[in-house]
Amino acid sequence: MSGPIAVLLVDDHAVVRAGYRHLLQASDAIRVVGEAADGASAYRLFGELEPDVVVMDIALPGVSGIETVRRMRSHRPQARILVFSIYEDAIFITRALQAGSSGYLTKASAPEALVDAVRAVARGQCYLSDDARRALGPQRLVQAGGNPFDALSAREFEVLGLLVQGLALAGIGERLGLSAKTVANYQSTIRAKLGADNDFQLARLVERFRDQAAGRS
Repeated sequence: MSGPIAVLLVDDHAVVRAGYRHLLQASDAIRVVGEAADGASAYRLFGELEPDVVVMDIALPGVSGIETVRRMRSHRPQARILVFSIYEDAIFITRALQAGSSGYLTKASAPEALVDAVRAVARGQCYLSDDARRALGPQRLVQAGGNPFDALSAREFEVLGLLVQGLALAGIGERLGLSAKTVANYQSTIRAKLGADNDFQLARLVERFRDQAAGRS
């Protein structure tokens, strides 16, 4: 690759994007060529700018980050996409990698790790932050056949993650740009697909999956 690494930043918070831009462009080897606040805008800019690396958040209004990764890779199979998210659970990391991301970095990582991750992904390597590796455990990826969450769509999966964090329906709707009624519909569908009667049972399912991914009984 000749010249700086061209990066597209995708995060729904302008202040957060500004911080990422400052951090990345402190390196002469990286240049931020575009920013997007939602999945639809990210996909459009991805086609227009053809960046070397996309830095993608998961929780976005409209189309989720995981679904946007899937669409980008479908459009351009060689696309290099780094998911940079607050979610540290194996279920999110696994879904991001299965969608086609080139790596996964949690926002709990040291700031300089973002620069290292972008460089690694640009070289064609798969980058996982230390906490992401620990979350996945020795199996690295959970086999699809043993994963009850494979029945969920990308958006249902994202809503589930916020539900088990204890967020209210209105708070989830505000975070994802959805109405509370739409979130309630997602909640009902998720419970039906996973065979859970309430959010407590959903949380227990997630906890058991975490244990399995870490190799615990």
